[in-house]
Amino acid sequence: QVQLVESGGGSVQTGGSLNISCAASESVTRTRTYCMAYFRQPPGQGREKVAQIDSDGITSYDDSVKGRFTISQDKDKKISYLQMNNLKPEDTAMYFCAAQICTAGYCPCRTQARFGAWGQGTQVTVSS
Repeated sequence: QVQLVESGGGSVQTGGSLNISCAASESVTRTRTYCMAYFRQPPGQGREKVAQIDSDGITSYDDSVKGRFTISQDKDKKISYLQMNNLKPEDTAMYFCAAQICTAGYCPCRTQARFGAWGQGTQVTVSS
């Protein structure tokens, strides 16, 4: 069983910065590797993926956040980070981290694979 615990987020004015971290804990084995991703869900809208990073550190971003958000990870500590700069009011949403879980070795981010673990979510509010 893998659990993801998020921290960070908060409120900021337009142009400000926030970061979110997501720690993975495992109850049984420590050999698992992950594709980690961050999703967001604005009020009254669906959930969208904004960034992902595979176990080799290969990243990809939604066009709406490219150049402003940076996803990174500490593989030894099994923590991922989302640094959000130059925030805009349209970035306001509940942010969730999620993981695709591999048993060991290289863990790519697969488009068709499900995210088997989710964080509890953290609110990001950007005021104009």
